[in-house]
Amino acid sequence: MAAYGVAVRNGCILLTRASRSSDFPSTWSLPGGGVDHGEHPGQTVVREFLEETGLEVVIDSDCAVFSDVRAIPSKGIRLHHVRFCYPVSVVAGVLRNEPQGSTDLARWVEFDEALGLIPIARS
Repeated sequence: MAAYGVAVRNGCILLTRASRSSDFPSTWSLPGGGVDHGEHPGQTVVREFLEETGLEVVIDSDCAVFSDVRAIPSKGIRLHHVRFCYPVSVVAGVLRNEPQGSTDLARWVEFDEALGLIPIARS
């Protein structure tokens, strides 16, 4: 299980790029990550957003839930992902990249460009 935040402003969406240490290097996604044992997915979004972007967020409304299966070729496995995606608002902080983490870049991206960066799971 993982939880992600959707932050939008001035025609842009905030995205992060996976670092070399991740299972999907150089892949762009929404800020977020794995739900820790006993953690509410909403808490995960707030924690991961701060870790990956330096920004503090609040959740605006209920989440959408997505489910898919993705292969990790480097490990020879397929994982079933369940993702909680929350609309969020940035309330504090300064955008920065994550130091030595699972992501290496965070930036506001125009919607048209974002459509070309984010892999869309199709069933």
